[in-house]
Amino acid sequence: MPQPRRLPHSARLALTMGATFYLISASPATCAEPVAVQPRDALTASFMGLYPGTDFRVTRADCNDCPEAPQALWYFGDDTVAVAGKNAVGSTPHLRAQDDVRAWLAATSAKAQGKPPQLLWIGSPQVAEGRLAADAASLLGTGADAALPVALAARLASNRSYFDASSKAYFAGSGIKARGVLKDGTFHARTLWPKDYALSALPVLAPLKNGESIESLVRANGGGARDPFAARTLWRRGGAVAADVPLAGKPALAFILNGAQGDDDEAHGGHFAVATGRFDPHGGWDNWLVNNFYNLGSVSEKGIIASSLPMDAYMADLNSGQSWYRPSYMLVAVMKDQRVPALYQEAISRVFNHFYSQDFHYRHAGTNCAGINVETLRTLGWGIPRLGGESPLKAAVALPFMALKEVSLASGQSAYDYLKTERTELLPFVAFNTIGEDLLNRLTTKDGPRGAIEAQLADDLEAIVFVRIPQFPSSRAFGSDPVMSLSEYQKRAPADRADWKIIPVGPREFPASMKNPLAPKEKRPQSVTATYILAAGVLCLSGGVAMAWRRRRQKVCSRTDN
Repeated sequence: MPQPRRLPHSARLALTMGATFYLISASPATCAEPVAVQPRDALTASFMGLYPGTDFRVTRADCNDCPEAPQALWYFGDDTVAVAGKNAVGSTPHLRAQDDVRAWLAATSAKAQGKPPQLLWIGSPQVAEGRLAADAASLLGTGADAALPVALAARLASNRSYFDASSKAYFAGSGIKARGVLKDGTFHARTLWPKDYALSALPVLAPLKNGESIESLVRANGGGARDPFAARTLWRRGGAVAADVPLAGKPALAFILNGAQGDDDEAHGGHFAVATGRFDPHGGWDNWLVNNFYNLGSVSEKGIIASSLPMDAYMADLNSGQSWYRPSYMLVAVMKDQRVPALYQEAISRVFNHFYSQDFHYRHAGTNCAGINVETLRTLGWGIPRLGGESPLKAAVALPFMALKEVSLASGQSAYDYLKTERTELLPFVAFNTIGEDLLNRLTTKDGPRGAIEAQLADDLEAIVFVRIPQFPSSRAFGSDPVMSLSEYQKRAPADRADWKIIPVGPREFPASMKNPLAPKEKRPQSVTATYILAAGVLCLSGGVAMAWRRRRQKVCSRTDN
């Protein structure tokens, strides 16, 4: 497959001419073009991230003719996926994930090869667009187009909240893109994505003011779950005097922060993901690929599975979509060239191949949604500032204290890891904030970039846009901004863990026969080494005390004998 290239000027101009609306004063644009209600193939005439839809084929995950990615396919059962075939990103089975990325960088001179991910989780084979009727029972077209009957996907039995009357009122009459499948004349919709989220041109330039920060933008109005969609340009090349920048066809590297849930005390930390793609001719970003790392060892009550998947599926799936249970925020690096987003996408696809084979496991303290992505960006050469652990001293005390208190070594080790782990690899909000500050304060300055990828990123950056994405109303409680520290987490959650609202999940057992036999042993958490050191210290201390006691006893006995 030829490597995807930046569109030539004539093609970009044609795409720009097709963008018919502009974002004004940080409000989303409205598309005035007629909207077809006839379902179409999910991959037809569209890009999936940075890759033409023709690079993939739609199939069920239990297909018999998909030999390239058996480990990845296993997790999705009979669900709908898109597979890339033999030209997809591979991996080196005898290397650890990040070592594999380093070796690949050296072999390719740190240049993307135009290879797509092995698998995308698209969930549905078709797409339909139109205005959702007030009763949510049909998609309405314009002109002579007939209404298309719609049935919403069923709520998963384990999903405690779902689409309700408030959802119906929220979406009624608005332009919608839905993923689903046409059966017996009815379109069974799995996602509902607002078309007016499109950004046809850069939003109004509004740099951070004195007293403002990325953190304050996220925290505004308690996280802004009920606020309207909004976008704001924080930086643009050339500043306020620069010409308008149409976004059609522009590559992007986006950092996503999902807020805290309102009904789960284990989810105050939020979630983090990284997306790549191009703005479509109307400024849409619904087909960007989101790289979402999630625990493969358990079955999500909302049906979430770790994967690369389209933005509209990630955010707006009726069961698993992030926008149905918390507010979200996005920092979009608008680029003039796709070389950095493409390099990241191929690197993280290699990491996903190792993840699906369970060469390494998801751990909430470090190897999590933030940690895996941030570590990969650092491996690529982006020197994202390190902040250190929240309290290494407390970690040393917490290990034995929690182990004794809970009568569980695992509890002590978990406490140690949470307090010792680098914060940008532990907490999604810290990762998001640190990356944003590094983009704004270092990589946009002449003396900032150090490594090759940083120089490319700085050279290609055209703008940095902050996007606020509201939570969709439903029967679920509204969420809020996520926490930035473990101490803040303790203040939010009930003091007595017995009072926590927790959603239990079942295990997902990966077949031993499908594991990679060549995979090196997984790196142990820091707490394991700390446990050995603590145990050695206790043994040495115990031995010293025993020897001192023995000597004292010998002296006493000697005096008695004399």
